[in-house]
Order: sequence, then structure tokens, then C-alpha cells
Amino acid sequence: MNKVNQTRRDFLKILGLGAASLVLPGCSKAVSRKDSHRSAKKPNIVFIMADDLGFKDVGYHGGDIKTPNIDKLAFEGTRLEQFYVQPVCSPTRSSLMTGRYPIRYGLQVGVVRPWARHGLPLQERTLAQALKEAGYTTAICGKWHLGHLSPQYLPTSRGFDHQYGHYNGALDYFTHIRDGGLDWHRNDEPLREEGYATDLIADESVRLIAQHDVSGPLFLYVPFNAVHSPFQAPQPYIDMYKHIKSKRRRIYAAMVTCMDDAIGRIVQALQERRLKRNTLIIFCSDNGGVGGVADNGLLRGQKAQLYEGGVRVPAVAVWPGVVKAGAIVKEPLHIVDMYPTLLKLAGAKLEQTLPIDGRDAWGTIAEGKPSPHEEILLNVTPATGAIRCGDWKLLYNGSIGANNAGGTVEQKVFELFNLSEDPYEKNNLADKYPQKFQELKRRLEQYAAEAVKPNIPPNRMPKDFKVPKAWGHPD
Repeated sequence: MNKVNQTRRDFLKILGLGAASLVLPGCSKAVSRKDSHRSAKKPNIVFIMADDLGFKDVGYHGGDIKTPNIDKLAFEGTRLEQFYVQPVCSPTRSSLMTGRYPIRYGLQVGVVRPWARHGLPLQERTLAQALKEAGYTTAICGKWHLGHLSPQYLPTSRGFDHQYGHYNGALDYFTHIRDGGLDWHRNDEPLREEGYATDLIADESVRLIAQHDVSGPLFLYVPFNAVHSPFQAPQPYIDMYKHIKSKRRRIYAAMVTCMDDAIGRIVQALQERRLKRNTLIIFCSDNGGVGGVADNGLLRGQKAQLYEGGVRVPAVAVWPGVVKAGAIVKEPLHIVDMYPTLLKLAGAKLEQTLPIDGRDAWGTIAEGKPSPHEEILLNVTPATGAIRCGDWKLLYNGSIGANNAGGTVEQKVFELFNLSEDPYEKNNLADKYPQKFQELKRRLEQYAAEAVKPNIPPNRMPKDFKVPKAWGHPD
């Protein structure tokens, strides 16, 4: 046995996996047609999303933060190594919920602020609605961030049977307060309880799994607010990282490990109910890590930017016996693909009034087939834009952040990269390949022409804004 295999075996032993789990990339046994279609009983779907997790801040990417539960998922399932999202929170969540790019409904700039007078438009069909139509019990535990202007925008009006958690980002992890108002809810009613948000989200998820009626399938969406600021963690976790000099990095590392433990508890709950064998678990981050705190490895850029460090994230798909253990998929996929992929697996109706941008990616995820995309729009706004076509990627003002609406942009910088040869976006090839540059530029301009006007609330709270006692309830 060579040293690579021995190292893998030793690591799997630490994770509690048997030798049968040792399936190296490229050497995976083919999944039989019988196994790959044993979902005649609809699979449960557990979609776990981290917030602002750096690309290298997981152990399986060589990070120095302890993430044994996420790493175990990576070795039990398939790693999606070129999985793209939007550069910030709300656009990524809307892309997952609709299978449509944010340019289609005005969420392409910034996020839904607490004082925003908009959210995910009510005419959009959500993933939860579609799965509920297909017979799923649907639940969200964590961060919504798609609007709370009125009850019609809240999760229980958008297809979720059960809601738990918060509507905004950046709330206090211990008090659950955002800008002076309580942002903690169960079934879209204010909820006052003590505890660290990450632990509470895991508690609720475990409770729902334990109480689930197994005669029907479950869709559990767990969008953690971890590891988004404010940087707060229980002291025992902080003590684990006393060796890290930077206080913010030390607390951030503690938050990551706490979230990892929470994920481990959710997976254990599935095992205890004997649900894991027929459950598809997907894990990813909503965007890249924050500069100066998170670690995006060698990827260029950070959260809010369209360089790889802002939009390419850790992602894993696990379904025992169906998704290949230990496989690595390097084909480009986008979070909009999750909508049609999950609906097809669930036997849900794909036909709808609004066209879908996502593609069914199951063949890529489960069988290593080529990406279903000829091109992927990473985003386009009046100030920025990026598109990937095959190995080529074009950026427009890549260094400008996602909150910029374009009104004061003076620079017009285009960059063309070949990601197969230059994955860290160091060499601008726009001048060397003018034909390819013009081809991608035209495509980006076409998307820009299709985009609806973005909804852009002020980045700072307006002076006349009255903070509600409980977000979503103007009392």
C-alpha cells in the first residue's frame, strides 16, 4: 500500500470510518443503476449552509481549524471543488430558493437590510414551496435574510411548514438582538430564549429530525449565521485556540469549530433515526471568507468580490450508496443548480411560469459527468460583473464590493483569466486573447441588458427608521 492510501486510511480511522469508506478519487466503484435509483422512496434533503466561511477554513482543504465533522462529510461524499455562489448573503440564498440569478428579481446588489422595503418578490416560487407540493415536510432553522417587510415575505408564507431562527444578518449570537430589536423567532412569532445561536439552531434541527414523521420525506434547510460577524463564541471554544495571536481570528476559529460540532449533532440525529441512508446532505458556504479574518487559501479576493475567493466555496454532497465516497468533482457548478437538481430528485414539478437559470447537475455530482453549463453568470451590476465560460472567466471591476450600486464608479477594469492554467487569477489575458475577451464581454453585456433594476436600500440605517421590538412584527 502506498503512503497516500495509508494516510487516507489513518485519517478515516480517526473519523470513525471503516476501510469500506476508502474510495479514492478516480477509483470509485460505479454506483449500480439499482442503487442510484433506489430513491423511489423520496430522499430526505438536508441543506446546511455556513455564512462567510473561508475556502481553506475546513480541514479537508488543509486548514488549521478543527472541522472533523465537515471533513467526515467530505470523505463520505463527493467534494464539489468548483462550486460557485454569489459574493454576499441574500443573493446566494435567493439563488438557492429560486434557481434563478438575482438579476431576475432585483437582488443583485448588496443584501436585504433590516430597513429594506423589499425582499424576495412574492411571485417567485421557492424551493420550499416546490418540495412541499411534492409531499415534503419543510423546515428552516437559521438565517432567512430574504425579507421581513410583512408576513407575506416570511418563511412560513414562502413554503416552510416550520421556521426557527432569525431574519437579518449580524445579530448578537447571545442576545439575538439586531439594532435594538429582537430577531429570534419560531414559526414567525417572536421567541425569547437564552443560548448561543449556533447551538440553538442545532438543537432545533435535532428536535425536528427526532420528531419527523418518517412516512413522508423531510426537507431541512439549516443556514447558520456562523461564522458571520459579530465575532462571538462560547469561551471553551475560544480557549481551544489560545495559540492564535489575532483576537478576531481566534474567535473566528472558535466559531467554525462550534458550527462543526453543531453539524455533527445534526448528522448524528439522522443516524439515530436511521434516516441517513436515504438522506442527501449538502453543505456549502454562502460566499467567500472575510478578508483579514477568514482564510481563502491561494484564491484571489474575498467576500463581496467576484474573484474566486469571493464566490468559490467549500461544498460537499453526501448520500450513502448513491453519491460516490471520496470523489472530487472539478466541474463548475452554481448554487442556482440546486433548485432543479433537488426538485428532480424529489419528483417535484419543474414546470413554472418564471424561467429557471439553474441546470440539473445530478449527473455531474453523482457520476462525474461534465458540467451542464456552457456558461455561468457569477453576477452583473451597474458597477461589477463576472462570467465563466468553460475555463475562461471575465471580470469587470473585480475589486469593487457587492454593495456598490454603480453610481460613483469611475474605473472600468476588465480582466480575462484561464482558470485551468491560472486558478489564482494572476495573469490578465484580455490583450493576448482579444477574440475570447470580446466573446465573454458580449455575453456579460447581454445579461446586463436583461437585468431588472436592483433594489438598493441604504447601507446605513435611515434616521427616520423605527426599530421594531421584534423584527418582522412592527409593534
